[in-house]
Amino acid sequence: MKTHRFQPFAYQLNLGSHPPVLEIEDGDTVITTTVDNAGRDQTDREITPPGNPQTGPFSIRGARPGDALAVRFERITPNRPIGRTRSRIAAHVLDAEYLEAAGRSRGPAEAGEEQWLDWEIDTDRWTATLSSPAFPSGRLSLPLDPMVGCFGTAPPKGQAIAATTAGPYGGNMDYRGFRAGTTVYLPVFAEGALLHLGDVHALQGDGEIVGTGIEVSAEVEFTVRLIRDRSLSWPRARDRQGIMTVGNARPLDQALQEATTEMVRWLVELGLEEEQAHILLGQCVRYEVGNVFDPAYTMVCRLDGSLLQEIGLELPAEV
Repeated sequence: MKTHRFQPFAYQLNLGSHPPVLEIEDGDTVITTTVDNAGRDQTDREITPPGNPQTGPFSIRGARPGDALAVRFERITPNRPIGRTRSRIAAHVLDAEYLEAAGRSRGPAEAGEEQWLDWEIDTDRWTATLSSPAFPSGRLSLPLDPMVGCFGTAPPKGQAIAATTAGPYGGNMDYRGFRAGTTVYLPVFAEGALLHLGDVHALQGDGEIVGTGIEVSAEVEFTVRLIRDRSLSWPRARDRQGIMTVGNARPLDQALQEATTEMVRWLVELGLEEEQAHILLGQCVRYEVGNVFDPAYTMVCRLDGSLLQEIGLELPAEV
């Protein structure tokens, strides 16, 4: 098991079967950097076109279709002192009557309508601070909670899919639970898995309802494990609180269906009867919203880990 330090020299605007930038082994750790959604690096210089540029892909030796890839985010650290957000909630997230009264529509924004906001990122104090516009108490200062907005394996059938959307392979899920300490399990559709990642947010509310988090460049450290012959339909994850399954689709109810179905599959694999899984989820499931801005929405289905222990389910170490 090795630790690789990789400095990107090019970026991808889609997730696909691109030539790998680095081949790594099962159990290896990678320390690398990402640019922000607009292609700006740690010096705030635009070095690649915008659209969630991805670092990678990283090839995992021996990975093949039908396997699963476990990606544990060890550390996610913003590496520049400025982050940016849009200023307005997306029109489709708001009530139509409110929009009409405010003189807005559900169509494309008018030129010059939207303001971008600059946030001061302080990794010593671990805060993001907004000076303007001023809030009643003055500056708005919030604790950092970095997460990786877009990551995934190469999609099936040789597809190359824009890094602004998501699917069974992962992609632009913008779920704030994908932070340091979380392990995400992704289906493998191509030889080598071909892991991409980018679009780090220093902080983001549920849903990414303004179309951005606090967009930053970052240093990301992650570890991969290859799980052979472990076919998944949708991404899964574990953190200190419990287990999660992810659905990426539009409309939102389809994303919820995919996430819920994947959780039923997982519980049955862990030893429950299908009816038992339905009963448990009926009373104990929790849902969280990932992205509700981009072409595919993201819903996350969660179960508390202590609850699973109480009913006698032992989670395997890997998935």
